Amino acid sequence: MNHLASANDTLTLYTQAIAHLNQRLSTAFDHAVEMILQCEGRVVVAGIGKSGLVGKKMVATFASTGTPSFFLHPTEAFHGDLGMLKPIDVVILISYSGETDDVNKLIPSLKNFGNPIIAMTGNANSTLGKHADVCLDISIEREACPNNLAPTTSSLVTMALGDALAIALINARDFKAEDFARFHPGGSLGRKLLCRVRDVMQKKLPVTTLNATFSECLNVMNEGRMGVALVMEQGELRGIITDGDIRRTLAKFAENSLKLTACEMMSVQPKTVLDTTFLTQAESMMKEMHIHSLIAVNEQGKVTGIVEFAS
Repeated sequence: MNHLASANDTLTLYTQAIAHLNQRLSTAFDHAVEMILQCEGRVVVAGIGKSGLVGKKMVATFASTGTPSFFLHPTEAFHGDLGMLKPIDVVILISYSGETDDVNKLIPSLKNFGNPIIAMTGNANSTLGKHADVCLDISIEREACPNNLAPTTSSLVTMALGDALAIALINARDFKAEDFARFHPGGSLGRKLLCRVRDVMQKKLPVTTLNATFSECLNVMNEGRMGVALVMEQGELRGIITDGDIRRTLAKFAENSLKLTACEMMSVQPKTVLDTTFLTQAESMMKEMHIHSLIAVNEQGKVTGIVEFAS
């Protein structure tokens, strides 16, 4: 049996289904996004089976990108969980057929509470489609399942449309990486995006003086193990000597290099960054300037550390 051929057929079907979904997008999508943007409560998503699983994924994406959201199990809703709803919440009901009994039984209560309903269904003329305030089309030609039974293509299309909603909301709210990080403080991405220069900078500085000899400067750089030496005078930064400065000095002066002092080798006006700057911004600066380190300073301009680019 050619398993690769089966995989190719499935992925081709998926590609076509997403393309058709894109072609069918209408003003209903705009209405759904505006409804959520104007919502003063939460986005509540409900569905059964595979639709419920996709709904939980939608909730996770919404919640982590600035749209307060939670999943409501339709069956549990009739045993007390309807109490979690507020009239200001927008409810997204997912049912491919639009006739899922447990999902549709929510409609009278939602209407009574005054909750706007966004339907995600493959049948706009279904019970769900007719009673929703906005109906989003997730119809497909066929499931990838050879028996055309197991929710496969329909699940993918529903998830894709859910992601499209989430991304539209991110763009509308101008949701930044820093905002994302606030909702993910425990992950490596969150820690990186929330981290500031002062949190990671090297505070033990390789410092030399204006009159230091070539050899003395080289020793400071070797001991510091950062490839730089800061030239300081009375606590003030006067310049920096880098590996590049050493190479250029040797190339220009050869054996006479040993007679030079720090002030004759250093680069003046070294690149600095406020120690309160986000690490990601500092790394972008270093990448753009093609340098491997920046001198960190406080708001008074005093040197507080050195931050290196983590390649």
